[in-house]
Amino acid sequence: MVPFESDFHSGVDFFDFFPVIFGIVFMIIIGTIIFNAAKGVGQWSKNEQSPELSVPAIVKAKRTEVDNFHHHNHDIHHHHIHSSTSNYATFEFTSGDRVEFSLSAKEYGLLAEDDLGILTFKGTRFIRFERNKEIQNHVT
Repeated sequence: MVPFESDFHSGVDFFDFFPVIFGIVFMIIIGTIIFNAAKGVGQWSKNEQSPELSVPAIVKAKRTEVDNFHHHNHDIHHHHIHSSTSNYATFEFTSGDRVEFSLSAKEYGLLAEDDLGILTFKGTRFIRFERNKEIQNHVT
C-alpha cells in the first residue's frame, strides 16, 4: 500500500457533481422566469381591475433608458450589438403627487416638459395625454 493514497483521492470528482449543479442552476433559471411571468400577469390583472382615470397633470420630466446587448459569433467572427430603448415621463398632479409611466416612442416624442393637460391612465398603464391649451393659458 502506498502511504496516503486512499486519503489523497477519495474517488469523487467534479463530474460526479455536475448533474446536481446543473440541475440547481436550471431550477433557479426556470424559477426566475416563472416568478417574473407571474408578476407580469399580476400587474396586468391589477391594471384591468383599476378604474380609468382622467386628471389634470403637468409633464415634469422625461427620460430615456438604453440597454445594449452584445452578441459575438466565434464561428464567423461577427459581432452584433442590439439595443433596446425605453421611454418614461413623469407627471405631476395638482395635489403634488407624481407618477412615472413607460411610453411608446411616438407618445414620448409628442410630450414636452411643462406641458399641461389631461392625463388618462389605468393603474400603471399610460393611456394618453391631451395637451390642453385652456389650462396652459390660465397658468401662464
